[in-house]
Amino acid sequence: MIEQIDDEEARRERHRQRIAEMKRVKQKQMRRRQHLKKLLPVAAAILILIVFVFGGIKAVRALSGGKNKESVENGGLTEADLLTAQTKESGQADASGTEPAASGENAGGGDSAEAGNESAGSGAGADGQAGSQTKNYQAKADADTVQIGEYLNSQQQFFSQYAVLIDTSDERIMAQKNATTRINPASMTKVLTVLVAAEHIDEKDLDDKFTMTLEITDYGYINDCSSAGFVDEEVINVRELFYGTILPSGADAAVGLATYVAGSQEAFVDLMNEKIEELGLSRTTHFTNCVGIYDENHYTTAYDMAIIMEAAMDNELCREVMSAHTYQTPETEQHPEGINLSNLFLRRIEDKEGGESVLCAKTGYVVQSGHCAVSYAEDRDGKGYVCVTANASSKWRPIEDHAGLYQQYVF
Repeated sequence: MIEQIDDEEARRERHRQRIAEMKRVKQKQMRRRQHLKKLLPVAAAILILIVFVFGGIKAVRALSGGKNKESVENGGLTEADLLTAQTKESGQADASGTEPAASGENAGGGDSAEAGNESAGSGAGADGQAGSQTKNYQAKADADTVQIGEYLNSQQQFFSQYAVLIDTSDERIMAQKNATTRINPASMTKVLTVLVAAEHIDEKDLDDKFTMTLEITDYGYINDCSSAGFVDEEVINVRELFYGTILPSGADAAVGLATYVAGSQEAFVDLMNEKIEELGLSRTTHFTNCVGIYDENHYTTAYDMAIIMEAAMDNELCREVMSAHTYQTPETEQHPEGINLSNLFLRRIEDKEGGESVLCAKTGYVVQSGHCAVSYAEDRDGKGYVCVTANASSKWRPIEDHAGLYQQYVF
């Protein structure tokens, strides 16, 4: 009996001990929760502070990166730099006789651009001789300049990331979209190629014979370029090099033309950059090849490309070549029936509303530039307009954008 009482008492004691332990654990949990409740606002405040600090750092870095990118895209000059240059240097030529390009923000909040030159060499004709009068190639934005967005109007989308439309008669920028941002010109480069070549030869030289070489044809093949179709040891006229450079965008023709004029592509590129300086565009444009192959040091802007095109349109030979829809080369040993060359942009845009007045054009494409094009049109009164677009997603988009711009703002 006594043993049973002792066992019962022992069980009750163990039970009391378990209850007491459970109470101690419960009290610890309650104290912990109370501490957590007190610390929660502090922790939340610290977390918010951390978020703000890191967010501020990220914002500063993004702003700095954006400014650096803007500076790189504009040849080391920010839009503010360009605007300052425009204010200080407007109407003043540098020691070389050229006016640097300038750009900034107009009253409407969009970018504007101006560039020019005063040089005896501009406006040279096909005979390679400079005109007696000089010309400043520049265009300015005004209060009526349209800043292009994603749509030209309520019904027509605008596909290109960069664009400019210039009235060459009034030297006025009619519409623009990132017009002073650095781009890769791709095969729009060849507009300058034929312009420089035309200014360095006489009309009689167009009938000179030129022999293609394996080095020239391989250059385009190795760099995956378009070709006019000329082959090694084929003897052709210099005239065919001009048409082969523009209509099918032939790298073989472009390098052949450069070689004929300057002895090598490298020497010819020096002439190209001299022309860029003459036009007052050397701060924002620089070329490393005559074809348009991508290179980080091969760049321009939509505005600068428009100025180059305007200068080309003042050259009789360039205008003749760039206005040709098709061209049949004479027969050679390698091509007994000749080669049929075609400017597909002109053939495609002539049926578009707004595109029927486009007279000259050159397209381009590399991955880094997207699909781009430069064109020249005239209205019924003979006033000229240059349009440049870049970075569209397909080869059809530049046609739609050019036709749309002419239809919306010109015709």
